[in-house]
Amino acid sequence: MKNEKIKSTTVIYINSELMGFGDDKLGDLLMGNFLSTLGDFVKEVSHILLLNGGVRLACEGSDIVDTLVSLEEAGVQILSCGICINHFKLADKVKAGKVSNMFTILQELTAADKILAP
Repeated sequence: MKNEKIKSTTVIYINSELMGFGDDKLGDLLMGNFLSTLGDFVKEVSHILLLNGGVRLACEGSDIVDTLVSLEEAGVQILSCGICINHFKLADKVKAGKVSNMFTILQELTAADKILAP
């Protein structure tokens, strides 16, 4: 058997447009900075999972959508919760990643070596 390093999977779980609580402007700035900086770690991240208000990040009108498109082009799979997309009536506005379902989201969460939630 070759001495091969198996790539560990890190999944980013985002359930809000904002990072943290207390000040929405700061939370918006922090989320943008987090996702931009994530580009430096792209080889370590397999998926970004977007749920609840987090799905808005991947949609038209988001200041962060271009960052997500860049991460996707670099090989990160971006999955948005279909129930959430439908709830917010955003089906025709998704610009990054693909719409998924809870089964697939749970598959990725349970298979991950690490889950980060900003």
